[in-house]
Amino acid sequence: MKETKRELIIGPPVLAVIDVQKGSFMPPGSSPIKHMPDFVERVSRIPRLVKKARQCKIPIIFFQEAHRRDMIDFGRELDGDEDVHLLEGDERTEIADELEMQADDYFIRKRRYSGFFGTDFEILLKGLKASTLIFVGGLTDVCVHYTFVDGHQHDYFCRVVEDCVAGSSEAAHEASLSAMEYLQIRACRTSDEVFEAFNQYRQKKAKNNDCKK
Repeated sequence: MKETKRELIIGPPVLAVIDVQKGSFMPPGSSPIKHMPDFVERVSRIPRLVKKARQCKIPIIFFQEAHRRDMIDFGRELDGDEDVHLLEGDERTEIADELEMQADDYFIRKRRYSGFFGTDFEILLKGLKASTLIFVGGLTDVCVHYTFVDGHQHDYFCRVVEDCVAGSSEAAHEASLSAMEYLQIRACRTSDEVFEAFNQYRQKKAKNNDCKK
């Protein structure tokens, strides 16, 4: 494999929290979508990174998959293994309380898997002058993967926090991580690495601000 020493964060970063909704923290087997065995354990690590991003003044973008109750916007989404899920107005569709989403965080509702499809995500990223997209959430093999791929094709540096994403199965989760790593070497990072990178970004930004005074 080609080696690279590329930094985790290149230019201004954003933390993209993909579909971490109340249903993500409900008991295994209660969802109409398959989840890998340690799904809840994995998403439970995400609030720590959200808090650190907020401390380091890194923009946070929360995504919510939500479908109209008449199901008109599902399209081909129900042709696979997934049953009807995440309808507007259902408790499990709301953003998880554990994330403590705040008024100055960014919020995007999406109807399809990719965060870029039919949303203002790219407009928001341009406004933020973002270069590095850091993904957490689920499913690894669906919404995270497809949003990562679109980010890659829009020329962003993409990172996925491998212990803060969860898939429909262990096999699908691992296969998607491998596929994302194939697109961008060292795309897969641990939460500890990202936590430290956030600290370094804050210190570098503070130093740059001091130099401008």
